[in-house]
Amino acid sequence: MRILLVDDEYELVSTLAERLGLRGFEADWATSGDDALVRITAAPYDVVVIDIKMPKMSGIEVKRRMEKIRPGMKYIFMTGHGSEGDFQVGSSEVGGERYYLLKPVAIEALLEKINEVSGH
Repeated sequence: MRILLVDDEYELVSTLAERLGLRGFEADWATSGDDALVRITAAPYDVVVIDIKMPKMSGIEVKRRMEKIRPGMKYIFMTGHGSEGDFQVGSSEVGGERYYLLKPVAIEALLEKINEVSGH
């Protein structure tokens, strides 16, 4: 299964990608919305995990643009801010709170969400 992690925090996405790789996932990462769009244009992913709050382009906007390029991908939002507004917008974008994680993200919780959204 191919996973793309998108977050402006380099340490977070690189570490999560490495940990997913150790568990048999093909995990790539991007630290900006623009970089993430380039990656999905080049190759499809099964699941995209996106931070809601990023500089220049929000996670919501990244998801909306990705859907136009590659319809059918699954999404999980994460945020460290945890505001009620972010939660409402993020969860409505992906079909409910079950596709939403708060940072710091535990690898077990992320794996559970990935399996849930991908149907595995």
